Amino acid sequence: MEENTPTVSLVSCMRFVRRGIAKAVPEKIELTEKELEKIIKQTASELRISEQGDDNSDEEGEEAASAPPDPPADPNDEFNFEQYDEEDTNTNPIGIGTVATMPNLGDLSEHVQIRTEGPDSDEEDDIIKPTDNLLLVGHVESDASILEVYIFNKEEGSFYVHHDIILPWFPLCIEWLSHDPSDPNPGNLCALGGMDPVIQVWDLDIENCLEPAFKLGKKPNKKKKTKRVGHKDAVLDLSWNRNFTHVLASGSADNTVLLWDLDQGTPHTKLDYFQDKVQSVSFHPLEAQTLLSGACDGSARVTDCRAAAAHRAWPLGPEIERAVWDTHNPFCFVMSNNEGKVAYVDCRQNEPLWTMTAHEKEVTGLLLSEHIPGLMVTVSTDGKMKTWDITGSGATQVSERAGRVGQALCAALCPDAPHSLAVGGDNKENFIEVVDLTISEQCELFSQLNTCTSIQQVKRFMCLCKSRIVGELMLGNE
Repeated sequence: MEENTPTVSLVSCMRFVRRGIAKAVPEKIELTEKELEKIIKQTASELRISEQGDDNSDEEGEEAASAPPDPPADPNDEFNFEQYDEEDTNTNPIGIGTVATMPNLGDLSEHVQIRTEGPDSDEEDDIIKPTDNLLLVGHVESDASILEVYIFNKEEGSFYVHHDIILPWFPLCIEWLSHDPSDPNPGNLCALGGMDPVIQVWDLDIENCLEPAFKLGKKPNKKKKTKRVGHKDAVLDLSWNRNFTHVLASGSADNTVLLWDLDQGTPHTKLDYFQDKVQSVSFHPLEAQTLLSGACDGSARVTDCRAAAAHRAWPLGPEIERAVWDTHNPFCFVMSNNEGKVAYVDCRQNEPLWTMTAHEKEVTGLLLSEHIPGLMVTVSTDGKMKTWDITGSGATQVSERAGRVGQALCAALCPDAPHSLAVGGDNKENFIEVVDLTISEQCELFSQLNTCTSIQQVKRFMCLCKSRIVGELMLGNE
């Protein structure tokens, strides 16, 4: 083994960002050696104080979900989900001072360089084009944990790291959001959960940033006489409410889900009826008050956040890995477990509509296409990726391929390229892979699949191209 070969190199989580959101030329922070040294010493001191003063006892109890300054009109609807369509979108109360951790550098504009001139040849890759997607990747290499921001351009065939951020702990989940509590305009932010109970939110439009834009949560500290705010254990999944944009849900290894008010920087609702770790959370794409969650107690639950106690559960057992809404069927969702099973649930029914064994091991990636009705993709630690047609009364396998990333740990569909997805795994030589569903391992020219608009058309086309001879003939006709 070569000396520069990492002992561990894996991708634990990932998330695509739609085109046209990121700044074409991100701002860049340039610090002097003295400023950098000061920040490092300050951070080290804070870490020592935090480690010495951590109080892991449960005496703070219900302080994790402290009450808001003003009680809601309806005590059963703390976020006022009933009236969210009628709220004044220009109102943006700022409560970020209680959770912001950016070091005091005086006027930050002194350290920010905004490039306004045209790029030279060396800087061309720094420009983010309107046709570029960002792919946010939690990468762990040996002892280092990194948030890598990739550029993916389907038309140009580009895929490379644009910039990265060093993280203080092992990342476990990523969520993108545009709600910036300090700015009324939409932002380009990334929330990260990991082995630490405090959630970090980073500004993706700033390079070389050493501190997150703000944090959600606080550890207890005996010396400072501060109590815990937020989770008590690792944060396993995050979901941003796209309909009620100042709300973020987090699932944790402390067996709870918290609903955070981003403007106040505090959790206002706590769901604590889980019997084990909560590994998956997902807000409904259309109904702001509806939250889907999956836990290691073997059940997926749908909660009405207007009355947190109002929920229903569907068991699959033993441990739910992923739970995802079907955007083409608003009453339905799909869930997977650690035994390779996948089940499809209609919330109006008491039992799943169907259950099947998709893989030999846990299904760590469960994707439903927003563009192609009925297209489901599953990846697993068994090293395989499969596509399925779920338009009928069950799931019909369409394709199967061996992955190149080792044990697949996560996956994400590109929102602007319907047949492209990324898969991350634990292969030290190839820990991330972008897959084009229009290319099979048997025939490398399924380019015509780009014209397919339904999973049935995909299946029919694949049946016509089972041999390489057919593929070569097609290539000769192009």
